[in-house]
Amino acid sequence: MTSAWSRRTFLASSAALTASGGAALTLPASAAAPSVSAAAGPYDALRTTWTALILGEGFSPTAEPFRSRLADLGTKARSLLGTMAPADGSLWPDAVFADPDPDTDAESYVFSGRMADSFVRLGTMAQAYRRQGTGLTGSTALRDAVLAGLEHLNSQVYSAGRTRYGNWYSWQIGAPQALLDVCVLMYDSIAADRLARYCAAVDHFVPDSAVASYTGTSTGANRVDLCRVLALRGVVGGTAAKIARARDALSPVFPLVTTGDGLYADGSFIQHTTVPYTGSYGSVMLGGLGMLFALLKGSSWEVTDPKRQVVFDAVENAWAPFLFNGLVMDAVAGRAISRGESDDHRRGHPILASIVLLGQGASAAENTRWRSLVKGWAQRDHYSPPLGNPSLGITAPARIKNVLDDTSLTPVPEPDGHRLFPDMARSTHRRPGWAASLSMADRRITYYETGNGENLRGWHTGSGMLSWWGDTFANGQYSDAFWPTVDPYRLPGTTASRKVLADGAGGDWGASLPDVNWVGGVTDRKRAAVGQYLKGLSSTLMAKKSWFFLDDSVVCLGAGIRSRDGALVETTVDNRNLGPAGNAPFTVDGSAEPLTVPWSATLTGASWAHLAGHGGYVFPGGATVKALRENRTGRWRDINTGGSTEPVSRNYLTLWFDHGKDPSAGTYAYQLLPGASEQRTAARAADTGWLRVLANTDAQQGVAVPSLGLTAVNFWFGGSVGPLVADAPCSVMVTEHTDGTATVCVSDPMRMRTSLTLTWNRAVASVVSKPATVTSVATGASLRLVLGDLSGTRGATQAIKVRLP
Repeated sequence: MTSAWSRRTFLASSAALTASGGAALTLPASAAAPSVSAAAGPYDALRTTWTALILGEGFSPTAEPFRSRLADLGTKARSLLGTMAPADGSLWPDAVFADPDPDTDAESYVFSGRMADSFVRLGTMAQAYRRQGTGLTGSTALRDAVLAGLEHLNSQVYSAGRTRYGNWYSWQIGAPQALLDVCVLMYDSIAADRLARYCAAVDHFVPDSAVASYTGTSTGANRVDLCRVLALRGVVGGTAAKIARARDALSPVFPLVTTGDGLYADGSFIQHTTVPYTGSYGSVMLGGLGMLFALLKGSSWEVTDPKRQVVFDAVENAWAPFLFNGLVMDAVAGRAISRGESDDHRRGHPILASIVLLGQGASAAENTRWRSLVKGWAQRDHYSPPLGNPSLGITAPARIKNVLDDTSLTPVPEPDGHRLFPDMARSTHRRPGWAASLSMADRRITYYETGNGENLRGWHTGSGMLSWWGDTFANGQYSDAFWPTVDPYRLPGTTASRKVLADGAGGDWGASLPDVNWVGGVTDRKRAAVGQYLKGLSSTLMAKKSWFFLDDSVVCLGAGIRSRDGALVETTVDNRNLGPAGNAPFTVDGSAEPLTVPWSATLTGASWAHLAGHGGYVFPGGATVKALRENRTGRWRDINTGGSTEPVSRNYLTLWFDHGKDPSAGTYAYQLLPGASEQRTAARAADTGWLRVLANTDAQQGVAVPSLGLTAVNFWFGGSVGPLVADAPCSVMVTEHTDGTATVCVSDPMRMRTSLTLTWNRAVASVVSKPATVTSVATGASLRLVLGDLSGTRGATQAIKVRLP
């Protein structure tokens, strides 16, 4: 498994060198090496291309934001030059890599990470030497220091015949990627015998056998990283077979998978077998593929595998659904949410830049559309504009700026609709003005991932966490020190036991999986009914949770909530981050509550509540909920052993249902109205006929919204709810349209139904269309559908269109 260094240090500390895992562009003409034609030598041409990808082009080194970033790069390089002090076991005094007890424990991970980071530092210096505007361009002292540093590390630690210790990633990806990048940048200054020794070191630690089988640490993003090492090893050493090996070893990454790591047909992306990782490892894979496609394009090693179209298709099928106004949703970022140097916006921006680069190898139509998508995302990111993201270095902002300056592009607006990802227990919902994501867990998808001391308190992020953002408001809700300051037992949307959990409870690397099958739902791509059979992490908690994603709201139901932990159980309606000193007004049934901090209250018989600048909450029939306004202080170190020890404080407004200690049959019901005004929230609460809760029990949960022509039911067990009857567990959503037709959507979230009979007690004239899974239909006074084997549908929605009398 990868370490904290593998993604945190090498994707953050070395952002300038790799542009956040491959988010690099091309080279400013003033800093480029002399142009080399392919005829002059294929390896010369490839080195020129890679130099361009590392250093970037198409920007002025005297214009912002590039001028100040180049100056900062020079400052960093000057500091590294001044503090470099080669000694036994280190190249810098603060980066000792000699391990007194070499093995694979946590201490050894740190030492191996420092070894790799030493190469990254040399890369920073090499960039300052090659780039214009750093104040060190062409400095012979800097050049000589980089060359001396390479020799020192080769003689001390990274050479053929040595035994690795600590983290495999440091030796096979972190160090060799940085080493080979430096070799490309300084190629003309490195003697041939030295290059041969450096290549021999890479061959030793990253032999061809590293990509011999698509298993273990050689899958997904890691496989792409390994291929980058092999390709650059071939470029630097002039070895055609290495480049060919790298190209061919990419092929297993392309096909859609049905288990384990990779891209799935429904748009899911999994890494580490059980972890949704579109926004972290997926970003690395996307960026790495973009760079390798660009490197080899036009050469005799060009990537021509037709299955690479799967990756192109995934731009809009897998990545775009989790991008909103420049950010990438935390629900698919795994351990990365605990890293203080990044946030959802800073993780999203490299993906934008990578999409632009990948587009250069796609069709003209795809390239234009993707650039238009990126322009829209970048323009709308008012909270954290991409060009101001310091972690992007120089090349990625140059690429994004090129898109922003392209007047031929019309920004693509955010889509309107729902996407359900059964293969990773996630969903996203978008409506004009806001977006939401839902994070769940089942026997295939872990509660959360911890590892290398990261994300120590992410325990309940898979317990039905419902995150949401506004388009022009609350765009930094989870960006502004949310994770170190939020109460980890009160994540929005979750039902959780207050049983005290140890840091890292459940085990590392997504090892802990709930023993449940019913997680998923149905969607017509506009609305959705989603459910989660929840079993608590390291607790006896059990609950049935349903979400009905509608046009202006999300209806949330909970039932069968029980536990025997001897602890309180709570369902958090919402937990809004108000910022360092935020005091957004909070109103309940028209009465303003105090702005003092701290403040708490039990709201008895509340029918609605409103938080200014955020949205509204409606409690059908009235409910007793608790409210708390508080200031919370935490440290990134609390949730990540590599994080800052500086305390950070944020104000929160929290609403929750208190189910009491060891509940036996707890329930809840509420509507979330993102962005709603106080008046609209009150009006929705007053319109008691707008929503009908048809069922909210341990057996079924369902709603009807007459004005939308919608009836939706999650059948945890077969039964009858409103006009719908099912003979087995399933999820159903029926929508009557104004054109005299209706759509019946049904799915088998459990993935085990070999037959299902569904009856809609509504007159139906005929069936217009149906999937092959429907084996029998009967129309007339009611609609009776018999579906055959659904176990192979992977929880996907089966849509049947009918005509009404």
